Amino acid sequence: MTRIIADISVSLDGFVTGPDPGPANGLGTGGEALHTWAFSDDPDDRRVLRAGTARSGAVVLGRRLFDVVDGPDGWDDTIGYGAGEVGRPAFVVVTSSPPESVRLTGLDWTFVTTGLPDAVAAARERAEAASSESGKNLDVVLMGGGATIASALHAGLVDTLSLHLAPVVLGAGTPLFTGGAPRTLVRRSVTPTSTATHLSYDIL
Repeated sequence: MTRIIADISVSLDGFVTGPDPGPANGLGTGGEALHTWAFSDDPDDRRVLRAGTARSGAVVLGRRLFDVVDGPDGWDDTIGYGAGEVGRPAFVVVTSSPPESVRLTGLDWTFVTTGLPDAVAAARERAEAASSESGKNLDVVLMGGGATIASALHAGLVDTLSLHLAPVVLGAGTPLFTGGAPRTLVRRSVTPTSTATHLSYDIL
């Protein structure tokens, strides 16, 4: 069964970017420390990263994050979701209007203008199709940004919350948890490494 997994790196004080994030400063000031684990040589970090990529049948992201990753300082053939792996999943962007052009034309982009629930539904269809083709159980991964994941959590769209807790205090930035309906979390796994604590929770 295809699950909806929210997967994001977060600071000890609950921020998913540092202060002043933007297209030319995607993770904000000091925010790069959140993703140290993704470039680590620690074998457990590598295993977590590879497992997360391997399970992804489709990936959902918000328009602000798309503008960062598709910008001139964004992803390329060596950096980005699934880079260096056998293949990259389909990407579904939640936006009020599609962009006029896309730099990363080698990736599979779908732009949904009718809201987050419809974007998640479109991603589920892509993940289920990829599952049928590959013979594997693939999931939908919500990679961010923080506002997109927070909205999905508040709307009850998420089955599993996967956090990569970085040992850094940012003091300000984009908060992940901004209130809303309470959810019951059941811990599935904890993997401590030299650069992060990887936490996975089922959401009831």
